[in-house]
Amino acid sequence: MARYTDAVCRLCRREGEKLFLKGERCYTPKCAIEKRPYPPGMHGKMQSARPSRESDYGKQLRAKQKARRVYGIYERQFRRFYGQAMAMRGQTGANLLTILETRLANVVYRLGFAASRPQARILVTHGHFVVNGRRADIPSYGVEVDDVISVKESSRDNAFFKHLREEAEGRTVPTWLARDLNNLSGRMLRAPERSEIDGNLNEQLIVEYYSR
Repeated sequence: MARYTDAVCRLCRREGEKLFLKGERCYTPKCAIEKRPYPPGMHGKMQSARPSRESDYGKQLRAKQKARRVYGIYERQFRRFYGQAMAMRGQTGANLLTILETRLANVVYRLGFAASRPQARILVTHGHFVVNGRRADIPSYGVEVDDVISVKESSRDNAFFKHLREEAEGRTVPTWLARDLNNLSGRMLRAPERSEIDGNLNEQLIVEYYSR
């Protein structure tokens, strides 16, 4: 699978808004989009200065790309998730966002055990978390209701996890999750509702993109 190795701040600048891919840095004046609020590339300033009318296809593409970049998913996997959402009951767009939101890497991020989704993905891939007592090192693993996610015992001596309680304490947790900082664990109470998922994502445009 291809791997994105360029600066992730370029992705935020391309979408024209913060995607919070660098954790705490995104909340400081050091954030790239604060310094250069225009698309990347040699013609970025010219593009931002020149008004343009975006086509319907362009809007759909940007909505899909933004969702992919927020959750750190490649095109083939994203399309597979869309197929799963279509096979489920209910609205395809809402189903897709639920699938994306309940991926293990995202749940670790939502629990406050990582400062960003990319960091959560790395921690999961390195095998620092267990689900219901079993090692889970696949970021796209689908967490289900009543699943318990916790830091692996052997990882708790790691310098990162020794300070995790203090760092995670200031991070809010959505109501569909429950967190136990003393045990460095969390539980999924229920599936997230649409109102509890990023409101800047437009799932309808994503559905239109794949339905064209």
